[in-house]
Amino acid sequence: MSKGPLIVRLCNWVGEAVLSLPTLTMLANEGYELHLIGKRWAITLFEGHGWTVHVRPAKRSDAIQQLKALRNQLSQAHPGFSKRPNMVLFTNSFSSALEARLAGLKPIGYRREGRGLVLAHGVPYTAGLHAADNYWLVGSHFAGVQQARPIALGLRPSPQQEQRARELLRQHQVASPFVILCPFSGAADTTGKKLWPAFPELAHKLHELGLQVILCPGPGEEAEAQQNYPQANTLTGVDLGTYAAMAQLAVCTVSNDTGPGHLAAAVGGQLVSVLGPDAADMWLPQGEHVQLLRPHMAWPTLHDVTQAVNQAAQAATQRAPQA
Repeated sequence: MSKGPLIVRLCNWVGEAVLSLPTLTMLANEGYELHLIGKRWAITLFEGHGWTVHVRPAKRSDAIQQLKALRNQLSQAHPGFSKRPNMVLFTNSFSSALEARLAGLKPIGYRREGRGLVLAHGVPYTAGLHAADNYWLVGSHFAGVQQARPIALGLRPSPQQEQRARELLRQHQVASPFVILCPFSGAADTTGKKLWPAFPELAHKLHELGLQVILCPGPGEEAEAQQNYPQANTLTGVDLGTYAAMAQLAVCTVSNDTGPGHLAAAVGGQLVSVLGPDAADMWLPQGEHVQLLRPHMAWPTLHDVTQAVNQAAQAATQRAPQA
């Protein structure tokens, strides 16, 4: 049964958006027509789910006007929209709640950062939860459901993205078995604390073992990929949904604590997550096929990571006859 439209403000990083997937899926299954407000990359990330994504303008005044226009559009099509809470905030900032209120919306979100007065309803914040559980808690509170969050995040690339992934692999003459490496850490890591230093050595080792290596650098990471990973196939300009589709086909993905690791885990791919002493518990990758390599107060060794990749490769070989 349709419960009408619902606006959802996404968080600003790929990993955060990926971890909100179980909550988004639950809200859709409960009958809400989702209208997501987020970054431009959210369009390709959620392409396979069919949800509407509205790209949030950079200027706050424009963002408020966007919400006002969307409120008017949805109110005209669904008269009950403006009479109930009609927006869920995954963000925790005061500004995101204020924008919603100034646009005439009735947002629900966590009662923190002094924003209780501008929320239509504030959800008590529970410290220490994993980020995926934080999103699940606020979404469940809105929908009035009581059930445990699923372990599988459930990312679904679109058929077009799956086809693009296969075409890219053919164009670059990549055959199975192959491994995706994510040695970058994103713009938020300004000090490099998420960068496992042995990634170039791992790429060389995997090449010696006969495993093809793929890198999909983001904007600004292309030169580093070419310089430090000459043995690898470097695929540039790959959208997030196609990236996820390739992670499904790979023996495994080896990633720093960054968005592509969450992407691989969310789509059900094998993930070897290489974490350092500064990794935060609330952002650990979630999924059914995740190996967390996280020694106490240290980085994992090259041997540890190579062994984890070998285990994934052996498992893939054993599964091949049934494929």
